[in-house]
Amino acid sequence: MALPAFAARALRPPLQPELGAPARTTCPRRHSRVEAELAASLPGSVAASVRAGPPRGVSLGFNSPPLQDEPPKAFSSLAGALCAPLFALLPRGRRRRMHDLRRRWDLGSLCRALLTRGLAAVGHSLKHVLSAIFSKIFGPLASVGNMDEKSNKLLLALVMLFLFAVIVLQYVCPGTECQLLRLQAFSSPVPDPYRSEDESSSRFVPRYNFSRSDLLRKVDFDIKGDDLIVFLHIQKTGGTTFGRHLVRNIQLEQPCECRVGQKKCTCHRPGKRETWLFSRFSTGWSCGLHADWTELTSCVPSVVDGKRDARLRPSRWRIFQILDATSKDRWGSSNFNSGANSPSSTKTRSASKSGKNFHYITILRDPVSRYLSEWRHVQRGATWKASLHVCDGRPPTSEELPSCYTGDDWSGCPLKEFMDCPYNLANNRQVRMLSDLTLVGCYNLSVMPEKQRNKVLLESAKSNLKHMAFFGLTEFQRKTQYLFEKTFNMNFISPFTQYNTTRASSVEINEEIQKRIEGLNFLDMELYSYAKDLFLQRYQFMRQKEHQDARRKRQEQRKFLKGRFLQTHFLSQSQGQNQSPGQNLSQSPNPNPNQNLTQNVSQNLTQSAKPNLIQKANRGKQKQGSGQEQSDSTSNGTKDYIGSVETWR
Repeated sequence: MALPAFAARALRPPLQPELGAPARTTCPRRHSRVEAELAASLPGSVAASVRAGPPRGVSLGFNSPPLQDEPPKAFSSLAGALCAPLFALLPRGRRRRMHDLRRRWDLGSLCRALLTRGLAAVGHSLKHVLSAIFSKIFGPLASVGNMDEKSNKLLLALVMLFLFAVIVLQYVCPGTECQLLRLQAFSSPVPDPYRSEDESSSRFVPRYNFSRSDLLRKVDFDIKGDDLIVFLHIQKTGGTTFGRHLVRNIQLEQPCECRVGQKKCTCHRPGKRETWLFSRFSTGWSCGLHADWTELTSCVPSVVDGKRDARLRPSRWRIFQILDATSKDRWGSSNFNSGANSPSSTKTRSASKSGKNFHYITILRDPVSRYLSEWRHVQRGATWKASLHVCDGRPPTSEELPSCYTGDDWSGCPLKEFMDCPYNLANNRQVRMLSDLTLVGCYNLSVMPEKQRNKVLLESAKSNLKHMAFFGLTEFQRKTQYLFEKTFNMNFISPFTQYNTTRASSVEINEEIQKRIEGLNFLDMELYSYAKDLFLQRYQFMRQKEHQDARRKRQEQRKFLKGRFLQTHFLSQSQGQNQSPGQNLSQSPNPNPNQNLTQNVSQNLTQSAKPNLIQKANRGKQKQGSGQEQSDSTSNGTKDYIGSVETWR
């Protein structure tokens, strides 16, 4: 900060110092340094002391002679590199004042001042550039060509405000979410969250013909009664995520109790200590690890009937006893019977002895992605050794189901070795887990030829999938959520998330390997094509039905409002006629306002309706009034009138 003029003059060195005496300073700590500088320049010279300028801390004032046009000395190499380009932008008078600031301020204050002046100079230059651009663009317009100073300032202020807003927006929200919000702000319609979920065309061309009963899935699920949802969890299909949605993300009167650190949750019916969900996260692996259709349809009814009021995970020998007893009850013996699994017998397994209704659900996935995901999971050490594979009351032997590895696990196996194993259960896993294995002799491959076996398994899987209460697809998360909500009349709290990046998508394979994986899973490829077609047809059917119901509801509301309007209109007319004295005197000796109101309403209806409708209405009144009294109430007359109006319309 500069000192006043009188203080500066008082602190100046004497005009005629003694010969050889150095200039004195007001700061004793700087005295020795100033004397050394003066002695180095011209010892004893008054001109040298005057040319050296005042000592640090003393200002020359505004009337001092100008400084030479040379760049100031930098305090350091870094400060000089930063500040030297900014000095070139400043006018000569400002450089002089900045030279004074350099003497008095520290490095931080000097840099801040230089930045401020530099920004001002940049703004001034930007103003001239914009003015030149506008003058070239709008040259023929004299009003714009001769812009005054106020308009220039206003334009500069607007440009600076816009740049500041852009910088602040990028600082607050630098991600792509804000860019999507900006694009949505400029787009007028709100996009459909279920449309083009897989980035494909929204129009779907069906390949299979399904009946209305196949497409309409509406389960009257009674959570307070005896209905039970059974989740068939196929490996690497996104079943873990969907299972968590079932126990943590459904709006219920009595939500599932999930404790921290525990995988299983308690999902009881309202007012009962009985579960309504049979899944991994509610009852555990009660029928074995990743039990398939054959195991669940035999095990679940017995487990539920035997332990209704307890959440039990039975041991292996108990599961074998249950399945063996169930198999003997069904077939009469534990031997295979190919004709026993008729459609009627399949339906009987959907209910237990106690009258419970079992609604089976599952999730499917693209076979190639599911196969690669299982391979990566096996590489990390997964074996699923705890799976029972119980069929027809017994597990398979080692000859029927050999192992693909000899050690404890198959960790680190390459993809080629994983595909070369002929006994790998990953091949066509979805068809095997959804079909009834008792139709083909379980895991005994010598019962029938391979071609016939594959055909029976595929047809059984398609039939079971079509008659399931619900199934979803991993590639269509939002559509899966929509169909589940419409099927069971249960809403989720938060929407499902579509994950396009998975472990399987990170695996890079060539076209030859992909074709080989498709060949190893040819049954799954056929089943997935069938399931995708049925899934999308069900979705379109439910959406069209929803739109039709909404349109029908709006039409009924319009009819109701129109009927109310006609009712109030004729009632107001009848009340006006009842108030006239002439009509009151012309009535019967026993005046009854309710009867008068009924007669007036009928007269108005007679004038507005057609002759044939009048005759039908009169015949209906005669039939209804044969056993009634002549004096009716106002409410009954109003109801008859509304019904007549609807008939007339």
